[in-house]
Amino acid sequence: MLQSKLFYKTFKENPKEAEALSHAFLIRGGFIDRAAAGVYTFLPLGFLVLKKIENIIREEMNAIGGQEILMPVLASKENWEKTGRWTSFEELFKLKGQNEKEYALNPTHEEMISPLAKKFVFSHKDLPFHLFQIQTKFRNELRVKSGLLRTREFLMKDLYSFHSSQEDLDKYYSKVEKAYFKIFKRCGVKVLKAFASGGSFSKYSHEFQAPTEAGEDLIYVCRKCSVAVNKEIKQDKCQECGGAEFEEKKAVEVGNIFKLGDKYSLPFELKFKDEDGKEKLVVMGCYGIGLGRLMASVVELNNDKNGIIWPKEVSPFDVHLIRIGRAKKVRDKAEKLYEDLQKKGFSVLYDDRDEISAGQKFAESDLIGISTRLVVSEKTLKQNSAELKERAKNKICLVKFSHIYQAI
Repeated sequence: MLQSKLFYKTFKENPKEAEALSHAFLIRGGFIDRAAAGVYTFLPLGFLVLKKIENIIREEMNAIGGQEILMPVLASKENWEKTGRWTSFEELFKLKGQNEKEYALNPTHEEMISPLAKKFVFSHKDLPFHLFQIQTKFRNELRVKSGLLRTREFLMKDLYSFHSSQEDLDKYYSKVEKAYFKIFKRCGVKVLKAFASGGSFSKYSHEFQAPTEAGEDLIYVCRKCSVAVNKEIKQDKCQECGGAEFEEKKAVEVGNIFKLGDKYSLPFELKFKDEDGKEKLVVMGCYGIGLGRLMASVVELNNDKNGIIWPKEVSPFDVHLIRIGRAKKVRDKAEKLYEDLQKKGFSVLYDDRDEISAGQKFAESDLIGISTRLVVSEKTLKQNSAELKERAKNKICLVKFSHIYQAI
């Protein structure tokens, strides 16, 4: 991508409404744009990061037997009445269609997935199976803040699993937990597993909390095993190891996993016949990750005073190629390198702009935070090299053009 053609603008000052560092950097770097309170447009740079995160999640969901579907955003009032959440779910967006028929904009999809599964489940032989989607959700939050950390419209991965027994659910639940740790590690976010209340249908659920000062959750981390509990269920001893010393931290919840049991099978009579022909309720689990919130958390945990430091797997481009100088030999070499890198399979943002000073180019590069930077100038050409710098490191080195592909 030629930077002169890229649809973006960078800003030197933080937006007035920015409460979190991630919000400021994502706006200033040209990744997102505020359309309304809690509603954001993902600009080309931001969309590239979002797709990287989405692909990581998809790979790990596929690896544990997930099958991807796409359910509607619009849901009938009847389904939400069956679960009792038409009146009890305070953040539910409601609207009327033709003939005064009422609908909800789904903030979550239990009311959609359970009646869907009922059309396909008859026998124990139809179980287990695991369906996931990456879909837009809507929640009428009372107060939105901190950019992508709390919004009214957001992209979410939700996985639902269907089982014939609690034991089978427990085994799959452990698989998902491991997959979540892989996802967050690949995205460059260190998370803690935190015990949370399971409500009326399980003792505990689990949250994946990323410690950061921008977080609005308060967690207590066991000093012995590093497993946390959220504020609502803090007890004297750690539920994991029995330790009694805790450290209080602010954190952002980037994912959760939940054993639903028959909570959403019962209202829709989602049943199966076991080996003896006896009718039983399907046992369910649900597992969520908010993609925008995860993207903001990546920024919260990977930055310096100059801007974002994208981990390689979620960097909008593999390489930021910067040309310094207008001389023909510099231009020709930079353009050839740009073409060759792309032929080798690297995605490249090439700063081909003539009217921007070297200082401005470097400042923008640091703000945008692409994981690897290459600079071609008259100075580097004298040594038949390009200047290589990883965004996460201070070291700058000259690399011969013949060794660049191996170096990056």
